Amino acid sequence: MSEGNDQDQGKGRLSLRPAGRKEVGRTVDAGSVRQSFSHGRSKVVQVEVRKKRGPGPAPAGSGSGSPGGGRAGARGGSGGRALTAAELATRQRVLDEQRAEAVRREQERREQEKIMILSAAEEARRREEDARRAAEEESREQEEAARAQAEQAARQVQEQPEAVETGAVVSAVPRPGEVTLAPPMERLRPLAERAIMPARPVTPTRPAPAAATPAQPQGETLRLRTGRGPDTEEERRAPRRPGVVPSRKPNGAPAKKGGDNRRSGRIDVQAAIEGDDDKTRSLASVRRQRERERRQAELERLRSDQVRVVRDVVLPETITVQELANRMAARQGEVIKALMKMGVMATVTQSLDADTAELVIQEFGHRVRRVADSDVEIGIEGIDDTPEDLLPRPPVVTVMGHVDHGKTSLLDALRTTDVAAAEAGGITQHIGAYQVTLPSGAKITFIDTPGHEAFTAMRARGASVTDVVVLVVAADDGVMPQTIEAIRHAKAANAPIVVAINKCDKPGANPERVRQELLSHEIVVESMGGDTQDVEVSALKRTGLDKLEEAILLQAEILDLRANPDRVAEGSVIESRLDRGRGPVATILVQKGTLRRGDIVVAGAEWGRVRAMLDDRNRQIQEALPSTPVEILGIAGVPGAGEPFVVVENENRAREISEFRQRVIRDRMAAGQTAARGTLDQMLARIQAGAQKEVAVLIKADVQGSAEALQTTVLKLEHEEVKVRVLTAGVGQITESDVQLAKASDAVIIAFNVRATTQARELAQREGVDIRYYSIIYQVADDVEQLVKGKVAPKHREKFLGYAEIRKVFDITKVGKVAGCYVTEGVVKRGCGVRLLRDNVVVHEGDLSQLKRFKDDVKEVARGYECGLSFAGYNDLREGDMVECYEMELVPA
Repeated sequence: MSEGNDQDQGKGRLSLRPAGRKEVGRTVDAGSVRQSFSHGRSKVVQVEVRKKRGPGPAPAGSGSGSPGGGRAGARGGSGGRALTAAELATRQRVLDEQRAEAVRREQERREQEKIMILSAAEEARRREEDARRAAEEESREQEEAARAQAEQAARQVQEQPEAVETGAVVSAVPRPGEVTLAPPMERLRPLAERAIMPARPVTPTRPAPAAATPAQPQGETLRLRTGRGPDTEEERRAPRRPGVVPSRKPNGAPAKKGGDNRRSGRIDVQAAIEGDDDKTRSLASVRRQRERERRQAELERLRSDQVRVVRDVVLPETITVQELANRMAARQGEVIKALMKMGVMATVTQSLDADTAELVIQEFGHRVRRVADSDVEIGIEGIDDTPEDLLPRPPVVTVMGHVDHGKTSLLDALRTTDVAAAEAGGITQHIGAYQVTLPSGAKITFIDTPGHEAFTAMRARGASVTDVVVLVVAADDGVMPQTIEAIRHAKAANAPIVVAINKCDKPGANPERVRQELLSHEIVVESMGGDTQDVEVSALKRTGLDKLEEAILLQAEILDLRANPDRVAEGSVIESRLDRGRGPVATILVQKGTLRRGDIVVAGAEWGRVRAMLDDRNRQIQEALPSTPVEILGIAGVPGAGEPFVVVENENRAREISEFRQRVIRDRMAAGQTAARGTLDQMLARIQAGAQKEVAVLIKADVQGSAEALQTTVLKLEHEEVKVRVLTAGVGQITESDVQLAKASDAVIIAFNVRATTQARELAQREGVDIRYYSIIYQVADDVEQLVKGKVAPKHREKFLGYAEIRKVFDITKVGKVAGCYVTEGVVKRGCGVRLLRDNVVVHEGDLSQLKRFKDDVKEVARGYECGLSFAGYNDLREGDMVECYEMELVPA
């Protein structure tokens, strides 16, 4: 490559000036530089070298003038053609590149000088280390030589008398005419000892030229060790024999092309150890070594606790040893060692509790930041509202009362609709939410709750989200059990009560009796000096409704109900169900903020994006303000009724919260099942005793509230011998998976206002699974109670038969003693159980083996007749004893 570059030197040099121009005003000149690379490669590069401006008149426009002025000056000075604008731009660009190249070369020169200084310091340090090691080795060899000479002198002194006695001479060279003894042999060095290379080089090391000449040319390549003469390595490699001069190779050997002799000789082990292999290290290699040494020094400094890095370690409730070591940036072995000191034997994959891990972290000197799985719910409630952001909102009114007292009919009269007629059996079995707009423009949100005793949870749920409770009491019926329960729920929720005395149009109506009965439950109406409003209404005749609305608005005005509509929405799930065409549907009540389509909501353990919102009249709406009940679609599952809902910022946050809540529910259910099942020994004992009887049911309802009510009702029907187990209580139609689950558990499927699919119905017929359809909750309770009673085992009851008095005892051969008795009461039957009473004390209990009248065996003997009795396995009979006869009979449960 270099020859080709040398040939190119004869060609025209690079220049930006036009041909034929005078050289007086030139400031650059062409030159060549040979670049050397690793592995013996080199290259000749043509460059332009700047030089001082020569003597001569400078052109007038050569300064920072316009291009036109420059051209005029060029024409005036040289008479040649002027430079074009492109040539001037090219010239300026080349000059800029040359300046940048000069700056880069200066930086490289400084870096090379720095590396040379570091290498010189390293060389001096290594030379001092070699000198110290050589001095130690030399002193050790001198000590060994002195010891060996002392031992040899001692041996010669011991052998001297023997040589004198025999007249022999100890000498290594035989002497003529004398008896010569050979000197004692030195210790034979073993092969392994002879094979060990000497710690010092055979030839003394020469001082490096780098130390002799303090200043080196800047362009010279840095070398760790200078090259030695051509005979040095041969002299070191040749065996040293006494009297033999090592031969030298002739110096006339042809040199390699390019003058590179780094591969001329072989590299032996000694040369590699000493570093005298004439290798040249590149600049990049030295940089890498410096970087490795810097990292190693920093690591050693950290390990020697000179610089301790204190970290904030995030600690969850459980963590593995491996993850704990990673978070502390410590070795796994050190963490396991610390655990062993604490008495904990753990492997890398074993989990630690938070307390143990905290002790380990403190042992390593780091800071602990404890977190829990429930931290995902932190901040989900939002910020507190300021008073200036609050605006008036409609009141939320819950209608409560006893069953069949006219709650839904009263609400229908207010809404001018007919919901009660659509309810099965005329009783409300769902919780509903409606909003009524009065002629004055005011709005009231009503929540209708069931009055049946099974729907206690629904009433409690309605009271928890309400502002005002309307207590409906029938004027002809008075205060009933569910009325009392509704009063308790309202007081627990601290909600004011407005009493609506309904059915005042009936002939037997007595509103005063209702007011008197309410006094016993601490409800004092205004007419009796209290603070509770009461209104006489008739839902059928639609009378008194305006007074009821005024009473509700007055109570709401006293409460001063306000909410902030300009924030993320929060509220409660009133009811939820699984619709066949629309999927999970949740009836919610917005309590804070404004709910809009497209918001991401978390309702209990479920989450989703609001795809559609419908009001109580099934109309599509875009947003729901506070105190507005709406139905939302788009949730992934059916949320639990009564669960709070909140709008979150993104899907990841919603998914995290939902997964955490579902995990908590699963753990709670597993813990409940384990506790109910008890230990394995207890379960086996119950099975062996025959007491492990149960009625398994699978509940499917149309809404979540009804499913909860059915589950509560069924579980109340448990018997001491028969346990009622609810497999699942869900919403939606019955599917094939439900039938298969019921088949595996031998359960009965209770369908409340839902139906089975065609495939599920056919599968149930083939497998013999009982599916029972209901629309009224009374019938469910009655049927499950019959199932429980059918599982209860019949009872054994003792039935008294009669008494017989022993008047004579006969001793008959081969039979034993036979008692002649007189039946005083009842009847005596053959094979019945008997007790022998002596002075009214039972002395024997057993069976009657024989019953005879005269010599004939009979089945029974009535009162007033004599008979002969023989007892099985008992002969201690005496006259005057009484025989009590009884029999056992089975009584169904």
